[in-house]
Amino acid sequence: MPPAKDPLPPLAGLPRAHLDWRPDDGGDDAPHSSEFDDVYFSRHDGRAETEHVFLEANRLPERFRAWWEARPFVIGETGFGTGLNMLCAWACFDAHAPDSARLHLVSTELYPLGRQDLVRALTAWPDLADRAAALLAQWPEPVRGVHRLWLDDRVILDLHFGDTTERLERLDGAVDAWFLDGFAPSKNPEMWQPELFAAMAARSRPGATFATFTCAGVVKRGLKAAGFAWRKVPGFGRKREMLAGEIATPPADQRRRSTPWFTPPAARPARRVAVIGAGLAGCTVAAALARRGVAVTLIDREGPGAGASGNALGALYVKLAAETNRQSRSYLAGLLYTRRWLEALDPDHELWSPCGVLQLATAEREARRQTRFLANHPLPASVVRQVDAAEASRLAGLALPHGGLDYPLAGWVRPAALCDHLAASDGVSAYRDEVQELAPTPDGWRLTLAGEHGDTAFEADQVVIAAATASNGFAQTTALPLQPVRGQISRLALPDGTPAPRRVVCAGGYAMPPRDGALTFGASFTPNDTDATTREADHVANLEELERTLPGYLAALVEAGADVSPGALDGRAAVRAASPDKSPYAGPVPDADAWRRDYAALAKDATRVPDLPGRHHAGLWISAAHGSRGLASAPLTAELLASRICDEPLPLEAPLVDHLHPGRRLIRDLMRGG
Repeated sequence: MPPAKDPLPPLAGLPRAHLDWRPDDGGDDAPHSSEFDDVYFSRHDGRAETEHVFLEANRLPERFRAWWEARPFVIGETGFGTGLNMLCAWACFDAHAPDSARLHLVSTELYPLGRQDLVRALTAWPDLADRAAALLAQWPEPVRGVHRLWLDDRVILDLHFGDTTERLERLDGAVDAWFLDGFAPSKNPEMWQPELFAAMAARSRPGATFATFTCAGVVKRGLKAAGFAWRKVPGFGRKREMLAGEIATPPADQRRRSTPWFTPPAARPARRVAVIGAGLAGCTVAAALARRGVAVTLIDREGPGAGASGNALGALYVKLAAETNRQSRSYLAGLLYTRRWLEALDPDHELWSPCGVLQLATAEREARRQTRFLANHPLPASVVRQVDAAEASRLAGLALPHGGLDYPLAGWVRPAALCDHLAASDGVSAYRDEVQELAPTPDGWRLTLAGEHGDTAFEADQVVIAAATASNGFAQTTALPLQPVRGQISRLALPDGTPAPRRVVCAGGYAMPPRDGALTFGASFTPNDTDATTREADHVANLEELERTLPGYLAALVEAGADVSPGALDGRAAVRAASPDKSPYAGPVPDADAWRRDYAALAKDATRVPDLPGRHHAGLWISAAHGSRGLASAPLTAELLASRICDEPLPLEAPLVDHLHPGRRLIRDLMRGG
């Protein structure tokens, strides 16, 4: 059957908010929206209004004091604006919540502010300066989609850039309290529509509250129709009244009617989680869970940073499709998240470098593809832009005969060192051993190990499999197809003073900026080959690809005194894991036998969708098939898994979460009569 048209909005940049600054009632300059001809807040009393309208009317101080849940308290907001509401909620949380509590903020924004406007807007409250600095340090590029920010160890902010209703309709998560904000209904009627209130209701937990500054009739009618009970309460300042209320029983989520197999499993305890595999996928999951207070046991036969994650250098890059698809959406979201995550994790750039990546168009066909890609995806130049040969040469620091795409936010990473760093996170216990068998227990899973002193076993509440090509070697995962792909990199010693690329330069292969006096380049790509020994033939192939990528560079190296013979090269070979559709597996492990029985009718008629939620192996998860782009995918999919395990809103839109679901191939095969 032909692929369905992607219902998501275009993968594109968003316009920045246009602000002018006008005196408020107190005579201070306040930010004013040119798009909506309305003020964001009064510098004189804007914070007091936020605290009255959103914090007090939602009873946040008392609810925070009583919050002892393992999951975070979730606040949803319509219209992030300057972030004042969320910063005040964070301050309130710190003042009242127990130390064990966590806060998760979800906010939408169609016109994100520029960084300098945000800085100016938030200077009015010096006591919020530290929190504002944490927000500014991670302020994302204006790209449509979800942007996850870790504000501190207890507070996450998910910024959903795009139309508010569309964003909430695709939110995978549930909210405890709503800040129904945004410009006034008379100024922004497009937002205050019935669909908005319906989306809020569908994303609410039972008993979720809301508060809003307005008493407009369209708001009261919309809230009531969606199932919210509202009441008038005293407003702030000159506004006599405002609305507050709650929803007792939110409507059932109807999004799963056409894809019931992707219904997520029910939340269960996650005090102790075992992660099998200590490569990049496993180490990022372990660190993400530990950050949430989960005790993690990380198990790998060879220790952290082995296998394909053991290279000294790796490229942080993506290659996006010319036509919009969900794989490209997922990888771009991953690239942007990894960049923010690395900057927060390692601000001194010891483990990585934001040097940028050039993706050269060395053939006319690739040049046309890149031009089509940019026409289909009007992204900010700060994310990707087209450069000619002269600009590419300037950026790379080498003469290049071709232009291409420049990704300024990309770069290189030290994967092996990064894995070591993550495996040493507080709350992670790393062991060198091999898991031979997984068996469910009434309370979780029993793992049988092949220890040095005989078979051993231990139990965990939940298990994440992140073992690359070995990930489908368990009885519960044999139905997940994985393809081994051998790759070999080469390293060439450079004489002092030899010119070298300043950016990662990609074409058929890639060349890295030198580190420790050597140029790393490659990598070979050999599907269905599991031999991890280095081969001179692959060094030869890598040298040939380097010459195609950087014509004349090898001759310049020889002239500078470098030995470029294959026998003089150092290198490393490893085996990656890939899925048939080249997207990672990230999610709960399906019960394949149950899926084949429950959804057998799809083989005869793909429109006959049984009303049965997908059955999964409870508490069993997988992160695998990251291929050669794991640096762009593993950190974000680790957040996805940790969020699902810990019952939080997810860092991707629901359709992209489904795209990464490990059971997608089972459904595809059933629909094709397999």
